[in-house]
Amino acid sequence: MRASDRAALLLLATMAVAFGARVSAHRLDEFLQAARIAVERDRVQLEMNLTPGTDVADGVIRDIDAGRDGVLSPGEQRAYVERVLSALTLRVDDSRPLRLQSVAARFPDAAALRGGDRAITIRAEAGVSPLPVGPHRLFFRNRHAAGKSVYLANALAPEDDDVVVTGQLRDGYQSELTIEFFVRDTPASSRQWTLIGLAGVIVLAASRGLRTAAYSRLFPAAHISERHRSL
Repeated sequence: MRASDRAALLLLATMAVAFGARVSAHRLDEFLQAARIAVERDRVQLEMNLTPGTDVADGVIRDIDAGRDGVLSPGEQRAYVERVLSALTLRVDDSRPLRLQSVAARFPDAAALRGGDRAITIRAEAGVSPLPVGPHRLFFRNRHAAGKSVYLANALAPEDDDVVVTGQLRDGYQSELTIEFFVRDTPASSRQWTLIGLAGVIVLAASRGLRTAAYSRLFPAAHISERHRSL
């Protein structure tokens, strides 16, 4: 691992600790919305944890529970997820805003949400045209429940070795985050020769299997004795 990579991972780990500490210490009159973003060469992944404090939980529940029956039905949950995602802006460089698609969501029941320490978790992702080698920026903005929320936003260490996070810029409310990252060149030739070598092994194995089958049909006794010697 390069020294720059180690430094970037250490920085991200330090921010993650601070991020977690603030999540655990949110006030009872706050609706805390914490976003974690992972950038890859061809997609962006987002995880949001929405934690209403006890003083604001009823308002959040009313926003979800359209039927006013105290039950957060699957349909109401899906509708709420769509409202949350529609309030987010995600853009790479100067492209048009990316369309986030919901991947998964987890809702505590209404009684648990009123406890003030349970989070609604939403996972989503957006496809990106493969990015060229060089520096890039991802812009994220959260406007869900603006005026009655506090926000956190943080980049995650990329799983893709081609991508390195080089910086993070936030506004004062952390409702906006700009992630600076660099796409590195991965030699296509090495991947190409790996695939060619793998294809050669498959062809060789198939060819050997065909020859063995043909030999066994012509000389069944010899084939059997050869099998015994191999055991």
